[in-house]
Amino acid sequence: MDMTRPDARPPDPGTWLLDRLDTREQALTRQIEQTQTDIDSLTARLSELSQEAEHLRISRKTLLSLAEADPAPAEPDAPPLVGFDHPDYQQILTVFSETGGSLRARDLALAMDLPLTPNGIQNVRAKLKRLTSRGILIETEPGLFTQP
Repeated sequence: MDMTRPDARPPDPGTWLLDRLDTREQALTRQIEQTQTDIDSLTARLSELSQEAEHLRISRKTLLSLAEADPAPAEPDAPPLVGFDHPDYQQILTVFSETGGSLRARDLALAMDLPLTPNGIQNVRAKLKRLTSRGILIETEPGLFTQP
């Protein structure tokens, strides 16, 4: 403000105040628009989540009604002995059912009156491993087999 010039006039306080009000109003308008955009986005997300929750409630109701309709699930059938109809496998299963405990390949070979040679024991062990891979026997620890 140059007061040395006689024709220099101080700025109008009303204009300065109106400019400040306009600036503040524009800033608030931008904030309102951004907030409205955020509200729209959150409203859409809320709708999606509500719909997903409703689908879960429907699924739960459906599963519960199916469970009430069939209270006892069917027992799985015993695995078929396909490929295990050889007399050795039948004899192995017979020995296990008679002893009712755990056996090692050597003990099984002895119970089956097989020769206790390394090759004979290894053949019994291989048969036990095959029965284990089919779920007919289980190996509770290395080399120790039992019925499930």
